[in-house]
Amino acid sequence: MSRVFQVGAGSGGVVVLDHLARDRGVDRVTLVEFDTYKPHNVYRHLFPASAVGRLKADLAAEWVRGFRTDIEVETVAADATDPARQGELADLAAACDVGVCAVDNEPAKYAFDALMRGAGKPWTLGEVLSGGIGGWVHRFVPGGPCYGCVASYLQRSVAEEPAAPPPDYSNPGGPIAETTVPANKASIGVIASLHAVATLEVLATARDTERSPSEPPHTSVLMSLARVPGVFDEAFRSYRFRVPRAPGCLVCGSASVPPGDLDVALGEALDRLGS
Repeated sequence: MSRVFQVGAGSGGVVVLDHLARDRGVDRVTLVEFDTYKPHNVYRHLFPASAVGRLKADLAAEWVRGFRTDIEVETVAADATDPARQGELADLAAACDVGVCAVDNEPAKYAFDALMRGAGKPWTLGEVLSGGIGGWVHRFVPGGPCYGCVASYLQRSVAEEPAAPPPDYSNPGGPIAETTVPANKASIGVIASLHAVATLEVLATARDTERSPSEPPHTSVLMSLARVPGVFDEAFRSYRFRVPRAPGCLVCGSASVPPGDLDVALGEALDRLGS
């Protein structure tokens, strides 16, 4: 039996959780999510419009218990990047068999990477591309490349996003403008399902003593869902990458910096770039 430690219960995270919780090999889930369910979430989530205003973590726990009365679901209303909660989150990471990252912001991905590397546990990450044209699924194992190595190796660049209009504080329940082209629920579901499959494979590998969890056949899978000139030549094609550790990585390389000194090292590197 396995314990899953998941961060994120958004439109993709809930799909991943739904699939994992339906596997009889998973008997415990710890879900970290501090966000509330908002009106603009309804079109891409599993939850009904009547649930708007409630914590996503509570809604996700109720969803899972609706079809798995025997599963243990623990919810933690916390931001994965909150410095004050890192000790608590580190304990949760240490107690799990696999980590699942289902958040869509870079600081949280790096924070989760640090938690899982500190615990010495494998973890997975799913990312839906803007507009739902495709998505990534990554697998990380102890001793393998960190998230920074993978992002650097794949040479992913973040295009400058148009500035969102300021929030309308006079209408707190109104719609929230998005700065990227949103993916539809179908596209999110495809990548999230692939993410769940990859996570179950990690768990199966960990249970098999004849297979080494430190040597996955590939680190990352890119799946195209639409033909986009200059991006994808064809739809429904997969691309596999096996990413090595970067020797010069400040996080996991041979000259890695102790966690307490990482901020100092990054600050010095930025100072050098500025000069």
